[in-house]
Amino acid sequence: MKKDVTRWYSQRLEQEMPLVRWGHFGTPVLLFPTAGGDAEEVERFHLIRVLEPLIDEGRIKVYSTDSVAGRTWVSGDHSAEFCSRVQNLFDAFIYEEVTPAIRTDCDSQDIEIIATGASIGAFNAVAAVCRHPDAYRMAIGMSGTYDLSKYLEGRMFPDFYFSSPIHYLPDLDGPQLERLRTRFILLPTGEGRYEDIGESWRLARILGAKGVPNRVDPWGADWHHDWETWREMLPKYLAEFA
Repeated sequence: MKKDVTRWYSQRLEQEMPLVRWGHFGTPVLLFPTAGGDAEEVERFHLIRVLEPLIDEGRIKVYSTDSVAGRTWVSGDHSAEFCSRVQNLFDAFIYEEVTPAIRTDCDSQDIEIIATGASIGAFNAVAAVCRHPDAYRMAIGMSGTYDLSKYLEGRMFPDFYFSSPIHYLPDLDGPQLERLRTRFILLPTGEGRYEDIGESWRLARILGAKGVPNRVDPWGADWHHDWETWREMLPKYLAEFA
């Protein structure tokens, strides 16, 4: 499938960043890569291929960018404080740079976006909706890894706290929470190899306690933490919600 690639230099992340688009019409979907993935990872692992019917029908158009923060966390080359700072900057990049680019491409400055991804991509999708419910209307977090505090070396940093939904949501109040209560967080996950459905249930309990609509969809022990699972999940849910 033909794709369009836009690049610009992000002052926040101090590097050139890509935004890749597949499709021309429909609901905009921001698809986050896994931890170390780049903007075209989702195409190489055939996630775009299984979404082609929805793209060809003009129901969705899909965007993706590099997983800068995820790559920083898993590299093992940086301090926890630095990784936390990059995570917060990545969130700002998504909201202040990627979101306006998507809306301009859609010729609508208030169109609402679906955020999705798997593993740490699910973390970023949920974070986008929770922190920016003015722009993102739902998250589809597949096989989510929602607690990144294992990387913090036993410490907590403000940059991390305000980037991590399971940490800041219990204290959230005011207009952001009121808007978030009009959004929806969907948490499908397998229960096979390398899956931890407990992370999804933990997030769901926190969301539920704050009155945020959400649902955990367990797929069972035959579905593993792998692209085969996500290739089955994402077309199903986007066909339902897009």
